Parts: sequence; structure tokens; C-alpha cells
Amino acid sequence: MSFENLLTTELMGAAGTEVVVSRVTVPAHASLPRHWHPGEEFAYMLEGSLTLLQDGKDDENYKQGEVGVVPFKQVHTIQAGEEGCSILVFRVHEQGEPERTLVE
Repeated sequence: MSFENLLTTELMGAAGTEVVVSRVTVPAHASLPRHWHPGEEFAYMLEGSLTLLQDGKDDENYKQGEVGVVPFKQVHTIQAGEEGCSILVFRVHEQGEPERTLVE
């Protein structure tokens, strides 16, 4: 599993808000720990497939070329498909907040 932040910058015109762009790679059948973000998350599937699991919502399946959204402070995780996945993630959140908070 790898997380690579490609860009972190203040969102112009929205003082105190930043955008973080990351590439996340998850091996086949692996999952991330349950967590939430202090803002919204937008994800573009570069390769592979995954299932997005969100508390209180139906599971959502994504494959290469599709885009998904995780709402503000929504507890979630992903389960990579049989070929793993690579995702380009854009997060918009309050500047200075942790990028993610783990949930047990």
C-alpha cells in the first residue's frame, strides 16, 4: 500500500482551505483502515477496481476511469479488487487539519 502526496496548496479564494492531491495504490484484496477526512474527497480510478464502504450507506463499486465522492467527515474504507487499484485523490479541507483520522 502506498500514499504519495503530489500537491498540497491553499485553495485560492477560500482562505483557510487547502487542496491535497494524492496517488493511492492498494494491492489486490487489501483494504485501508476505516477513517474520515476533514473535508470532501474526490477520487479518479487510474487502474484496477475497488469497493467503497461507507458507514450508513450502500457499498459502491468503481473501476478504471470512474469517479467517486466521499462526503465531509464520512467514515469509510476501500477494499481493492483482485487486480488491486491505483487512485488519484483530490481532497478539499480546512488548512492545518490532519489529512485523515483513523476510526476503530
